[in-house]
Amino acid sequence: MIDSHAHLTYKAYRKDLRAVLERAREAGVTAIVNASFDLPSSEAAVRLVENHDNIHVAVGVHPHDAKALNLDVLNTLEELADHPGVVAIGEIGLDFYRDLSPRRTQEDAFRLQIGLAKNLNLPIIIHDRDAHQRTMHILKDEKVSRGVLHCFSGDLNLARQGVELGLYISFAGPITYNGKKAQEILKWIPEDRILIETDCPYLTPVPYRGKRNEPAHVKYVLKRVAEFLEKPAEEVDRLTEKNTRTLFNLPD
Repeated sequence: MIDSHAHLTYKAYRKDLRAVLERAREAGVTAIVNASFDLPSSEAAVRLVENHDNIHVAVGVHPHDAKALNLDVLNTLEELADHPGVVAIGEIGLDFYRDLSPRRTQEDAFRLQIGLAKNLNLPIIIHDRDAHQRTMHILKDEKVSRGVLHCFSGDLNLARQGVELGLYISFAGPITYNGKKAQEILKWIPEDRILIETDCPYLTPVPYRGKRNEPAHVKYVLKRVAEFLEKPAEEVDRLTEKNTRTLFNLPD
């Protein structure tokens, strides 16, 4: 299994990251993509990858912190992205639920980082919360064709638009809470566009909901996706691992 979206540089793992990674290995997690949310976390992510061959990272500024993005930060992100362990720009996008940065500022930061990803020939990891129409408008306007709608929360129509652009759709812990909408999407979505993730330390899947999430728990997301697809978990594991390696150009 590959956890296609984690946040291992969060303070939640400051005391026991080694144990967290060992549990992931024991659970069968072969690789982790660690997403960043601001400049310090991007710098920490690059340091993290120095000591872990199976961790790959994305650098970028989350919409919550969009007001902190300026040309100096953008230039530093570009320098960080030169590291061979960096496989994407992210997570970037729009969050109109918490609105921690002004919406226009979020949109400007999103577009700037899309441009950075294109210049570097890297995919993007897209955060979209309560901003479906504007997110899709910008993706279409910027002609984005490489990336993933992470922790997907949209409907079937949004999934169709994303796939038509060439994007992947990633499912996380909420699929284990109810998942009816995700089940409808999974019955339609091409199998070569499906990813799985934890978004840890958040969105812990059942049966550990309410506790800290970690990469080892991606197996519960995998199990639920397999149930919805009516396929063996081993088969879904192979296809989601292949999809993740393809999107992020990860080594076998």
